[in-house]
Amino acid sequence: MRKFYIIGFLLLLTFDTVGQFGFKLGAMHTAPANFCLAWFARVVVEPWVWAAVGGYIGAFFTYMTLLEHAPIGPAFAVSHLEIVTVMIASFFFLGERLDAPQIIGSLFIVAGILVLASGQKEAGDPGH
Repeated sequence: MRKFYIIGFLLLLTFDTVGQFGFKLGAMHTAPANFCLAWFARVVVEPWVWAAVGGYIGAFFTYMTLLEHAPIGPAFAVSHLEIVTVMIASFFFLGERLDAPQIIGSLFIVAGILVLASGQKEAGDPGH
């Protein structure tokens, strides 16, 4: 079951990160957003927008599957790890800045997830 959780959470993070990147790059490639027919036509054919939609559909089904088996606390917490993965990916692939407050905040997020996961293990929660 542990392998299921690891693969599932990695898949969830991947889908979430692809979704966020798809929206960011889709917005960049269809700018300016002026809500006219021409802009809407650009959005509909933009591959990054479809990557975002696919990422969020994949994340939804992955998360629903994980919630059937994983303890709710760690599952919910890990679902928010996307904040960290998107920040790191944005640094490497989009050249965005990474400041001390972001790094410290990310460490707190990871520490919180580890605390929740260890608390579930100690409580002997079977995951239901």
